[in-house]
Amino acid sequence: MNPFLRRLLLLGAAPFAALAVLALTGCGSTNGLGPGEAAPSVSMQPHPEAVWPAWSGTSRAPGAEAGTRQPPPQPLKGLPKVGSGGLAAMDVHAILRADPRTRPLADRGLIDRPGRAGLRPPMFVDLTGDKKPELLVAADTESGRNVLAVYTERDGKVYPILFTSGRNLSVETIGPDLLVRTPCAEGGEQAVRFHWDGARMSTVSDVKSYKKQPDPTKTSEPTPAKSPAPGGP
Repeated sequence: MNPFLRRLLLLGAAPFAALAVLALTGCGSTNGLGPGEAAPSVSMQPHPEAVWPAWSGTSRAPGAEAGTRQPPPQPLKGLPKVGSGGLAAMDVHAILRADPRTRPLADRGLIDRPGRAGLRPPMFVDLTGDKKPELLVAADTESGRNVLAVYTERDGKVYPILFTSGRNLSVETIGPDLLVRTPCAEGGEQAVRFHWDGARMSTVSDVKSYKKQPDPTKTSEPTPAKSPAPGGP
């Protein structure tokens, strides 16, 4: 080959060779780990668990009186000091009567399944991370509306930390958080997630989802008729 032509070819190939070297040595691995670094352990992600399982299949949430601009909750008045048994040893009806928002529902009886008006069995879940479970009370009304109230104990006093309501309301825990669901129009649902912020259960997400409606302009194409087999009648 002509020496001059060979020199031109070598000069033209040099930039491509350099790019190839950079592509092989200049990029990190796709998993973000450097040479010799061990992969981090995989942690299990929390998944929703129903607080009242019997009420979980009919509904799936509502607005709530929770916001960072609100003053901190005040202890309920007229209650005895919470003893060593915690909220589980307290009279649920007395707590509801002491809370002005739940007082109209305080004297309802307990119910064990959906479809009746009354108070669902009180549940106790640690939502604040202090190893002392909070009290969750839900009331079902004759109109189909449901009310959820959550209380915590601090220094022997009872504090209301969440009040919310909706229709066909279902409540789940997801890790230390509460997930409250209620149906929306046209088959959708609203899911509100509440997290302890040090003073109350505040809203951290509010997601509405809707089922996709069929397009009325689209019609199904007719199925073509089968041709008779050759030699048939």
